[in-house]
Amino acid sequence: MVKNGDFYMIHEMRKRGMSITRIAQEMGRDRKTIRKWLSKKEPEPYQRKVIRPSKLDPFKDYVRLRMEEGCLNARVILEEIKTKGYSGGITTLRVFMKPFRPTVINKTTVRFETDPGYQAQVDWGRFTVDWHGKPKRLYQAASLDHR
Repeated sequence: MVKNGDFYMIHEMRKRGMSITRIAQEMGRDRKTIRKWLSKKEPEPYQRKVIRPSKLDPFKDYVRLRMEEGCLNARVILEEIKTKGYSGGITTLRVFMKPFRPTVINKTTVRFETDPGYQAQVDWGRFTVDWHGKPKRLYQAASLDHR
């Protein structure tokens, strides 16, 4: 694809008498590309890729409705829309559902603070000792209260 500026520059170089080989060297393009663009009177307009309809399009309203009702499981919704005629896969459904899912922000740990003297923390340890020739499992609490 030659940009519009390059298109007009190629035509200007040719008008000044430059050969196709020389123009190709100057522009860093193949001679066939230069010849093709010199044969055109105007640059080709840019065309976007044609957007094809999705297999999911007829079912999008139903999927949104089910999500509003609280069903966020893609497998459940997939089974429901398959009975209605959907022939696509679960990945297409999940990609569509992703922006509509609620954002869950949970902290993995919540700190619990109390005044000094009102809370104690204990770690449990497990030990194996030799007790009359047999291994015996013992447990011990270790206080983490460092005052």
